[in-house]
Amino acid sequence: MKSALLIVLAALSPFSAVAAPTGYFDLGPQITLESGDTWRDDKGRYRLYGVQSCLRGTTYTDTQGRERDCGEASMAMFAAFIEDTSPVCAPVMRTPDLTYVMCYATVGRQRSDLGLLLINSGYAFAALDAEGMPYQMAYALAEQTARKKKEGLWQFSDVVHPAVLMSTNARHGVDGTAK
Repeated sequence: MKSALLIVLAALSPFSAVAAPTGYFDLGPQITLESGDTWRDDKGRYRLYGVQSCLRGTTYTDTQGRERDCGEASMAMFAAFIEDTSPVCAPVMRTPDLTYVMCYATVGRQRSDLGLLLINSGYAFAALDAEGMPYQMAYALAEQTARKKKEGLWQFSDVVHPAVLMSTNARHGVDGTAK
């Protein structure tokens, strides 16, 4: 019980990260981004657990009336967070082709959940399961707040949650996976 309490207190306490704790790994410049939530490196392919970025190839209309790639916008924000916050990640679940991870970013002396930061910024969404329920309730609440405040991509009236697009594509026999 005492060790569990110490782990919780350590997780909540601000600190200055020097290296990834045992079982964690640094998310650094040696990766290749595939989307705003997925990347690969020489060890494998990874995705932020509970996070869904815009699908590459889907579009929104900016304030000047120009069509922009929503997936590229999500990926650019993900790249900026990686560069600015030196995230550290831990595996949550593995499949043969993909490792789902949770990552935290360090800003100053404060640690924050990278997925939550992306969703709060309005450049990512809460991933939904097959029944339409979020994998992470905190992510769904953050998404609602970002949408209400018109943060990031939510400022554009034609932005659609990727789960809606994937569901629509599945009903029409189109592969809705991220490119």
